[in-house]
Amino acid sequence: MVNLRFDVSRRWRSNGQPYQQLEILLTGPDRLIEPQDLTAITLPPLDLGLGVVLSGRAPIWLYAHLVHELHPTPWLGCYDPRLMGAVVVATHSREAQIGEIVPDDGWAGLPLGPAVLVVGPPDSGKSILSHALFQTLRREDEAIFLQRAHWDGEGNWVLELPNPTLAETLKLRYKGTLTPEFFANQAQAILALRRQNRLVLVDVGGLVQDEKAPVLAACTHYLVISRDRQEVEKWHRFCRDRGHLWPLAVIHSTCTSVQTVQQTEPWLELTWGPWQMGISPTLPPPLLDRLRSLMGLETPFP
Repeated sequence: MVNLRFDVSRRWRSNGQPYQQLEILLTGPDRLIEPQDLTAITLPPLDLGLGVVLSGRAPIWLYAHLVHELHPTPWLGCYDPRLMGAVVVATHSREAQIGEIVPDDGWAGLPLGPAVLVVGPPDSGKSILSHALFQTLRREDEAIFLQRAHWDGEGNWVLELPNPTLAETLKLRYKGTLTPEFFANQAQAILALRRQNRLVLVDVGGLVQDEKAPVLAACTHYLVISRDRQEVEKWHRFCRDRGHLWPLAVIHSTCTSVQTVQQTEPWLELTWGPWQMGISPTLPPPLLDRLRSLMGLETPFP
């Protein structure tokens, strides 16, 4: 049995034209699907006379397979939550053009959820921490998003590859450079994601930079993870004093197995580790509880 479900809904564009949204739901406890499962996938009934928007978290090869299977439809789009709309990737109709964004107005007017900036100096465990928090909390609620707001080539896939040498090679290959509009674009993406999620985690890289001001303005809270205690205060000055963000936690990271809580107020402060590539970290329960409280898991989400 394939751990996959499709939900189909009817939507309307701003010009009144109907289309269908095909939501991809990975139903296994690990939210994974295997390549060999492609042969067992059966699409739900669809009106092939209407355009289709694909939406949901899934591997790129599953999206590619569905685009192929849905070739007879007038047009196809892939939903990008950072754009709050679907990008048209295939069309046989004048109704839609390649590269056009079909906006989803269903999120308009909804309140913004919290966004937590994960900061700290390089090699302190930011990527490992943010990925582990994302993976753990999304098992409880899918309405969480991890935004990598930097250009170093490191995505979730780096932490999920079984070969760390290959991961580092690919990371360096995909590394980009800063452009004038980069952080402004990231800030807009974060605001869009906050309308669609209970919580957005934002990994903004390991340097204090004036250019990151738009990202600070798009977030609500921050947590510091640092292997150097002397580095913590400058992140407080940057995030709390300059960005007016609420401090959530400070983690003094270690390479050894240490799990100590120093304080719980006015923010959580811990010495915790290890945070190493290839080792599944033990997350601090008090930190998870604070994030769950931010997410408001006791209330239903739209």
